Amino acid sequence: MAISVVIADDQEMVRTGFRMILESQPDIEVLADVVDGQAALEAVETHQPDVLLLDIRMPKLDGLEVTRRLSDRDRPRIVIVTTFDLDEYVHAALHGGASGFLLKDASPAMLVEAVRAAAVGDSLVSPAITVRLLREMAPRTPAGQARRPAEPLTEREREVVRCLARGLTNAEIAGELYVSLSTVKTHLANVQAKLDARNRVEIAAWAWESGLAASAA
Repeated sequence: MAISVVIADDQEMVRTGFRMILESQPDIEVLADVVDGQAALEAVETHQPDVLLLDIRMPKLDGLEVTRRLSDRDRPRIVIVTTFDLDEYVHAALHGGASGFLLKDASPAMLVEAVRAAAVGDSLVSPAITVRLLREMAPRTPAGQARRPAEPLTEREREVVRCLARGLTNAEIAGELYVSLSTVKTHLANVQAKLDARNRVEIAAWAWESGLAASAA
């Protein structure tokens, strides 16, 4: 089954470029591209896509509000595509449940990888965004107000989370810690349950806010 995608961006050149990149892949189908947040919600209802590529600044409804309204649904997975000067907006989207973040000048390969990752419940975040954004935003969370896990994390889980907060992929984490890929996925699933986090991006945010990531930075 092809991964179905809706693109929402108010810039025609961006929508056209993303559509051309994604439609060149045999396993991805673009169902619609729309110009504003309200149209994005309507397209989601009409087409039920697997993934929604979503800009933040759009007419009628911005990407943050669209993300919030879709946060209680399993589908679509939301990938925010933004620019570097929108750090605060991306941070808000992260807490709203977005599954991935890319810069608008991301390579075609990264765009495709982000869509594929989101479709299977994983996420891809530009490493520069992960480290720069989360490190800068963490101090804005008052000390002691980071969520407390339902159960303490094991030392291995803490190691995995530190790697995740640095922007490493699952494969890179496995290589660094000398464990299997399936072991990394198991640890992340356990951490996600303990934190009641919606995705790995939210785990990374918690790592910075709680100080866990900074202890290894």
